Amino acid sequence: MTTSRKRAGSPEAAPFRRTVESREVRSYVVRAGTADAPPRRIRLSGYDLLTGSWYTPMTFFYRDTLDGAELRASLARTLRRYPPLSGRLVRDPAGSGGGLSVLCDDAGVRFTEAESPEPMREYGPSVRAEPVIGGLLREVSAFRVIDRDTPLLKIRLTQLRGGGSVLGVMINHSLADGGNTVAFLENWSREHRGLPWPGPAPDHDRTALDALGELSTDPATVAARAFTGVSRLRLLRTNLRAGLHRLATVTTRFGAAELAALKREAQTGLTGADAWVSTNDALTAHLWQLYAGLRARPADAPEWLGLIVGAQPRLGPGALPAGYWGNCVTNSWTGTTAGALRGAPLGGVAQDVRSCLEANTADKLRDEIAYLNSYRRSGVSRHVMSVRAPDVSETSLTVNNWSQFPLYGIDLGAGKPFWYEFPDLPVPTAHIAPTPAQDGGRDVHLCLPVQHAARLRDDPAWQARLHPFPGAPVPSAAPGD
Repeated sequence: MTTSRKRAGSPEAAPFRRTVESREVRSYVVRAGTADAPPRRIRLSGYDLLTGSWYTPMTFFYRDTLDGAELRASLARTLRRYPPLSGRLVRDPAGSGGGLSVLCDDAGVRFTEAESPEPMREYGPSVRAEPVIGGLLREVSAFRVIDRDTPLLKIRLTQLRGGGSVLGVMINHSLADGGNTVAFLENWSREHRGLPWPGPAPDHDRTALDALGELSTDPATVAARAFTGVSRLRLLRTNLRAGLHRLATVTTRFGAAELAALKREAQTGLTGADAWVSTNDALTAHLWQLYAGLRARPADAPEWLGLIVGAQPRLGPGALPAGYWGNCVTNSWTGTTAGALRGAPLGGVAQDVRSCLEANTADKLRDEIAYLNSYRRSGVSRHVMSVRAPDVSETSLTVNNWSQFPLYGIDLGAGKPFWYEFPDLPVPTAHIAPTPAQDGGRDVHLCLPVQHAARLRDDPAWQARLHPFPGAPVPSAAPGD
């Protein structure tokens, strides 16, 4: 579905996403067929509880048609090693210190099959679809999950006219972070094709993570904590404030040659032992500077960059079981003023990004685990939020780097997907993903206030600033233009 173009640069000039019409044909409950008696309870960690009971939707587009019956059979086999996914979320009993657990009772996963009268299109950065085809997001409310018979994993398989399939996957975020969600999908893919699973079996016991908690004795670490406890009223105000902003996503592709040029630009002028920055450091710095220019805040206004960082490798070898499966992600922040950010050389900003990443030491993470566990023991985990949450929509850009995840390796019997969609997020975010060709390039999903997203998509001057090197690709116009 498309709309006609209006005034150039208008937020309503053209749709950011294409709606794919579909109708549900049938629905199944998929179970592993195994469960302990009585069912095992897995108590969620402080990192798990940070996410709330929201769902993370991902959508994969396949040129060939997936077989629903075969998918359900392989999914049931895969669930035998992922009992939380077919369980239910329950509140811990009074007197246990508060928190949530997963009851691994094999109550089941919902698997929906649907049909669309539309053909498969050439989805990609210039033609985008809703993150989950159909009303899947509306079917699962985060407020109707705890202590209810609500599936924690939902799958929607949509068959398109003339061939091709769209696979929508929604996992309750309290169970797993992005890396572990993709690890589950990769294992499902291998199970479906009769291949051995790579690496160790998934380990769902959160006590290993809880045991690592130890409050830091370093005042600088304590002062720089990424999370803070707030009152119920402040939490409500923060959530309501975030909900007032309209955001949309512009997706663009950076080729490997363009990324190499960005890195060379960042390295120019850097000397000494700390001169090295990674390709992702340079890309992140470029995106942060671009957004600071796009929203043009006063020179003395604060600008913050938030990095979402996998904690497991930074806790040190052997700190957690190799197959640990859950949420194990932290964040860290670096800041400056808008004027300084806009005028800084790319290399200096890239070094700030590198320093922000390296600030996630084992001491910082152990302190964080202990801090979050203290709120769980007090029964007020829901009152913990990011230190930047109150002003995140106005002052910051959050970067979530999935470029090393095998998103385009999820082969479920019909070849690898040719495109992957990620949802719009509630705060300004740069989501970095690999390209379908897995050629060293990056697809960047920039979720920004709608007026900024429209300007970045429609204004040639801003497209040129997004891709500053000759021969670089630029965002195409919206679908139907």
